[in-house]
Amino acid sequence: MLEALRGLTLRGRALLAAGLTCVVASLLLGLPVLVRFGAVAAALPVITVVLVGRTRYRLGLTRRVSPEIVPAGTPATVSLTVTNDARLSTSVLLLEDQVSYVLGPRPRFTVTGAGRAWRREVSYQVRSDVRGRHVVGPMTVRVCDPLGLVRLGRTFTSTAPLVVTPRVRPLAPHPVGGASAGSGNQRPRSFTSGSAEDVTVRDYRRGDDLRRVHWPSSARTGELMVRREEQPWQQRATVLVDNRAGVHAGRGAASSLEVAVTTAASVAVHLAQRGFAVRLVTARGEEDGIAWHDHVAGTDTRALLEALAVLPTESGSRMATGWLTQPGHDGLVVAVLGALPGEDTGLLRRVRAAAGAGLAVVLDVGTFGPVPPEAATGPEAASLLTAQGWTATTQQAGEPVEQVWDRLAAPGARSARATSAPTAGTTTGTTTGGPA
Repeated sequence: MLEALRGLTLRGRALLAAGLTCVVASLLLGLPVLVRFGAVAAALPVITVVLVGRTRYRLGLTRRVSPEIVPAGTPATVSLTVTNDARLSTSVLLLEDQVSYVLGPRPRFTVTGAGRAWRREVSYQVRSDVRGRHVVGPMTVRVCDPLGLVRLGRTFTSTAPLVVTPRVRPLAPHPVGGASAGSGNQRPRSFTSGSAEDVTVRDYRRGDDLRRVHWPSSARTGELMVRREEQPWQQRATVLVDNRAGVHAGRGAASSLEVAVTTAASVAVHLAQRGFAVRLVTARGEEDGIAWHDHVAGTDTRALLEALAVLPTESGSRMATGWLTQPGHDGLVVAVLGALPGEDTGLLRRVRAAAGAGLAVVLDVGTFGPVPPEAATGPEAASLLTAQGWTATTQQAGEPVEQVWDRLAAPGARSARATSAPTAGTTTGTTTGGPA
């Protein structure tokens, strides 16, 4: 009842105050006829409070977001199913779903006369131009009487996640190389020759030919084992994203950091679809769960995109180097960098020396905003990387990723090594380096 009293609307409070004023004024003025009108006006909100406060609502809500992972700028559909399991019909219900401001305005619905076993399905769309992990919900229900005198609020606890990944641009299938767990090509290795001890086996999977069952291993382990007659050799690629705040400029979706994340996502998905085992490395080191041994080449890019969707901005001034001591960084390395401070040249030299091939995209931070102090950017930074053996190019604000990739990975761009640094006053968008 106390909650219902606190839920009196402005109309209900005004009617209650007017009724009490009328009663007091009629008694002071000696007009008993007005007492009836005042009593009726004051009693109406009180009766409404009692009825609404004693009403028990049994509302149910089921929420579904489809799809749960969408690229930035692509809408997702939120489907709601609202049910009423109470025996009595409800009055007016005002439904409002809580969503992040980047997903658009909060959707509102009005429901009248929800009777017993009532069920209603509604849907709306959300859309975000900013990557990130968002929560849709919870829903707030406001119960209002037909006269609008009392309004009570209830909140559901159910929510649903929505992951907005960076936009992925289709890139041209230029041949890029790098070391692999073998020769660097997706070639099968035969195991049909050799003794029984040389046979590589794996667990039996449904659908395997029974003629491939390796009985000695099955007897030793107690489970069916089959021969692996071929083993694919997989190319490896490391995508390095410099996400430090001090090397980027601009704000929002148009900042150099967001452009770098979009470029890295497009390159990572492109390489994974071409059969590379891709891992993601940021300024703080290798991202957990994004090592290439966790991926099925050409199919699994969801973990990569989810990691890039929530990639934070690092406040540190130095990039982590611990991942260089781990095995497997000798394949293809694609670095997406902002401005280039002087202390980063040693790290990037080590990365290039250990990599089988090195491609670098340097954001021309000066086209996004003020350039960080004491840092090389644009063609100057690309020239420094070229001197270290990288194949480097720059990316300016508003430049499509497809054009940058064509300059960086096209056979003509990688085959020609720059013979001299750019002359003073010359602004060139591409600087080629060592062979990839």
